[in-house]
Amino acid sequence: MRDENNDKGKVYRAVALVLLFVFLVSAALLLLKMWEKRQGSFVISDSEGTSVEYNGKKYELKEDIESFLVIGLDKYEDQTTVDSYNNDQQSDFLMLFVFDDVAKTCTAIHINRDSMAKINVLGVAGNTIDTVTKQIALSHTYGNGGNISCINTADAVSDLLLGVKVDHYISFTLDSVAILNDLVGGVEVTVLDDFTGIDDTLIKGETVTLHGDHALHYVRTRYGLEDSSNNARMERQQQYINALYAKTKECIENDDEFAIKASLEMSDYIISDRSVSQLQELSTKFTEYDFKGISSFEGETRRGEKFMEFYPDEDSVREIVMSLFYTPVE
Repeated sequence: MRDENNDKGKVYRAVALVLLFVFLVSAALLLLKMWEKRQGSFVISDSEGTSVEYNGKKYELKEDIESFLVIGLDKYEDQTTVDSYNNDQQSDFLMLFVFDDVAKTCTAIHINRDSMAKINVLGVAGNTIDTVTKQIALSHTYGNGGNISCINTADAVSDLLLGVKVDHYISFTLDSVAILNDLVGGVEVTVLDDFTGIDDTLIKGETVTLHGDHALHYVRTRYGLEDSSNNARMERQQQYINALYAKTKECIENDDEFAIKASLEMSDYIISDRSVSQLQELSTKFTEYDFKGISSFEGETRRGEKFMEFYPDEDSVREIVMSLFYTPVE
């Protein structure tokens, strides 16, 4: 006999997931706009300590801070776990939302996927047996492709943040973007780069409606383009987020069943350590808290032996960490 309660539970979970996805897209849109204007409990890593010295003053860790890591995975199939602690998924998009429950504020840290960071290497039992310094995008490959990989990515982010803990995570595969893209009827953009030889339907300067793989090509591709840096790709992703957000909002307003239909299509592509009710709490914080914009690390991009490498400036990292996670002692 069919378990109706179980079916309802799956639907409720799916609806919560799509609402969270829309919430994340909305957050990225709002924070990116504010950034542009300005421009012109699981983590194992130990913290630096409850108090530190910075610029001649004593600081203590803030209380009631909650951080939420969003991980976009470079993989073209449903998320699956493997028996070993090595897989082929990379963290192509990393953004850490920091909620201050005392000040009622939210700030995001946009982390360059090419940032050189210390990554844990896991043994056959899943324990840390070594560390390597590589692009932080590779932190997800050291794990089972599921929660263990997410935790390993969060540990790498924590180490990059001078040991400050990351509280929670959610990951989604990039092919889920194409699914939502087609559910909203396609997304219109004016092509920012020359995709000749890669996708000849994407002509620089022309306005096109992206469907399926075209959407993936547009937000994912960087190698083979005139500007193959991650910065150029991030510009296209920001443009796409704006357009996708507008279409998603329009669909939700015009179709009461859209959220349910979209959630059923996308639920298999998302992994999180949060329950439905906990995700709803985060969504409430997002709507009620004051948004302070996006922080990002200054640094230097270099061409490594094979791939691009981004070296965050230590002073820039420390300044952001101190401002978001510490408070001066009176």
